[in-house]
Amino acid sequence: MSQSFFPGVERIRYEGPNSENPLAFRYYDPNRMVLGKRLEEQLRVAVCYWHSFAWPGSDIFGHGTFDRPWFKVSNPLEAAELKLKTAFEFFEKLGSPYFTFHDRDIAPEGATLRESHDNLDRIIEKAQAEMQRTSVKLLWGTANLFSHPRYMGGAATNPDPEVFAYAAGQVRKMLDVTHQLAGANYVLWGGREGYETLLNTDMKREADQLARFLSMVCEYKHKIGFKGLLLIEPKPKEPTKHQYDFDTATVYAFLQRYRLDKEYKVNIEANHAILSGHSFQHEVAYALGNGIFGSLDMNRGDDLLGWDTDQFPNDLQEIALVMHTLLKGGGFSSGGMNFDAKLRRQSSDPNDLFHAHIGGMDTLARGTLIAEQMIQDGKLDRAVEERYAGWRGELGESILGGRVSLAELADQALAKGIDPKPRSGRQEYLENLVNRYL
Repeated sequence: MSQSFFPGVERIRYEGPNSENPLAFRYYDPNRMVLGKRLEEQLRVAVCYWHSFAWPGSDIFGHGTFDRPWFKVSNPLEAAELKLKTAFEFFEKLGSPYFTFHDRDIAPEGATLRESHDNLDRIIEKAQAEMQRTSVKLLWGTANLFSHPRYMGGAATNPDPEVFAYAAGQVRKMLDVTHQLAGANYVLWGGREGYETLLNTDMKREADQLARFLSMVCEYKHKIGFKGLLLIEPKPKEPTKHQYDFDTATVYAFLQRYRLDKEYKVNIEANHAILSGHSFQHEVAYALGNGIFGSLDMNRGDDLLGWDTDQFPNDLQEIALVMHTLLKGGGFSSGGMNFDAKLRRQSSDPNDLFHAHIGGMDTLARGTLIAEQMIQDGKLDRAVEERYAGWRGELGESILGGRVSLAELADQALAKGIDPKPRSGRQEYLENLVNRYL
């Protein structure tokens, strides 16, 4: 292998909308001010380690199609070191301020849990040096509690308490590592926390187990002084048929039920939202409205395929509407936009990684600039305010303020002869307005 895995690529620069350079940003100018913050800080873009560097380009019907040199190295730790070096070359040249990883993405699993910890320590020492060299930061860390056969029946929800204990060992270690690397958040994705059939499942027991696991995690977070957010990532299905973290509302109800809603927020993925029957904007709005918004995984699905295809985002209208909702809600605190997205199997050239991330970052940037226009001219906001104007009047305030009972309200309607006339929601007008911003 040459010294560089991307020898022909220089640092990706912003060149403006008229640039014809495929290895340049057309809209992502990290220093541009948007609603009082630099664009880089509004977006807080992260590159994920698993899809970009650990995935070989395989699918359920075919072997990997990516020719990555670390896949050919027989010693797993040497392969991990080469992969790490390449990953940070990519982060540095792309100019992404953050990255994300699972424990098993960055270091190989050993024959025992202790050996796995030792492997992780060896690679994390080198990762810390690369972070200091490049100033790239960790948006969040997480543990892979779904790939190994031991987790086929779940991790925290497994019928075997020894699996629960093993998962606890992984999570404690990754919380320590995330804290060591000054990570901004820690994510728990329950990829196997669900069931295939009720013939062998005790749902109540499994919910109690999951709640106990999450309680133990937040107790340990406070013990070590980790200040980042704990995030749960909703997903409705795949790999299990019925997952306990189906969508943001399901997660919120679970957290309330077990009194964990003050400890956890959500990491919302675009494609997971669609699989749960919601729009991405809906999930973001719900999380913001209920005080559990944390971070975002940026990707998209395929309208013709019914599974999690994890493609890079390119739907400008979707991103603009999500950013309008997010920025109105205050934007990110410690969260950000993680590209949980992977190349297509036929995009086998190493530089395709740059094309994918550049396009994704430009889409996010352009959507953010459009959202800024929407917020500044206020037309969408005024339309919503006008639609609910009656609730700011005497009648609306008396209802919401608890100053009138059901019987009293019904008597008022009878006495005053209230006969409400339907008013248009003007949906088509508003959809046309959104298109004019684009």
